[in-house]
Amino acid sequence: MRRPRTTSKAAALPEPEPQAAPLRPASYSDAGLTELFLDMIAAEQGASANTLDAYRRDLADLSHFLSRRRLSIGSADTAALRAYLADLDNRGFATSSVARRLSALRHLFRFMLSERIRADDPAAILAGPKRGRSLPKVLSIADVDRLLACARQETDAAEGPARLRAARLNCLLEVLYATGLRVSELVSLPLSAARRDARMIVVRGKGDKERLVPLNAGAKQAMARYLEEVAAATKQTKGAPASKWLFPSFGESGHLTRQHFARDLKDLAARAGLSPRLVSPHVLRHAFASHLLHNGADLRIVQTLLGHSDISTTQIYTHVVEERLKSLVRDLHPLGEGR
Repeated sequence: MRRPRTTSKAAALPEPEPQAAPLRPASYSDAGLTELFLDMIAAEQGASANTLDAYRRDLADLSHFLSRRRLSIGSADTAALRAYLADLDNRGFATSSVARRLSALRHLFRFMLSERIRADDPAAILAGPKRGRSLPKVLSIADVDRLLACARQETDAAEGPARLRAARLNCLLEVLYATGLRVSELVSLPLSAARRDARMIVVRGKGDKERLVPLNAGAKQAMARYLEEVAAATKQTKGAPASKWLFPSFGESGHLTRQHFARDLKDLAARAGLSPRLVSPHVLRHAFASHLLHNGADLRIVQTLLGHSDISTTQIYTHVVEERLKSLVRDLHPLGEGR
């Protein structure tokens, strides 16, 4: 019986592919690295235009700081990045702003490492500032009523072109308080959101995610009134092209900007006898959530309406739930106060 032939040579194994050497960071300018990074988060994470602008500003500030020390983003080390965070603190930046900028540069250096532009990540061991979670500013129901009443009265009293502007502000305010939309979602609503039979509107939020948000009667009436004024103004300007936006503008985006609405809202607050510094679109979004929870809404439902992907974001409102539970025990328990 023949034995199988053996050989002293080991079986040949495939040679590992050579690892590509990291690219030289010096071959990229800071602006070039920033744009590569922004292209990535836009394509892979669906980052919004506002997010991209914020990252661009933050990283431009980092680049300017490093250039004063004859460094660049490609050559910065951990010590340089720590010095930048200390500089932000010396300039009086809020803890939340420092944390946001740290998040931006962490994302950038992680991207550079994954793309082999750098062989290390100097931001990986940076410690962020300790953040205390502050409670959101909230208007009372009475304050919101004053704002809404003032907006309606001004719409009734206005004449000519001023009537359209007043109706628009009234509509924006009613829809914002009825839905709790982010201001960027509100000003970019399509014209189709104002359909006469619409009980819900489709909102495209962060990460290009869609959600359904109900409209109340007040918001629908304000929309209808505003569209009547739009139609009347369109008749007077024959040949004006129709816009796809509910709140059109002549600006680059084609719709009203969030900054414009915020200014109009502060002016309205002053006329309603409220402090303008306490009123903003975001404060009204907080009021929407807080007033719902105070009246018994479930935290998960509010999370869905606000478009929060994580319940932990919505939990800033748990103080409202806690206060409501305390009042229920106080008022309804057999041994509560006053019994």
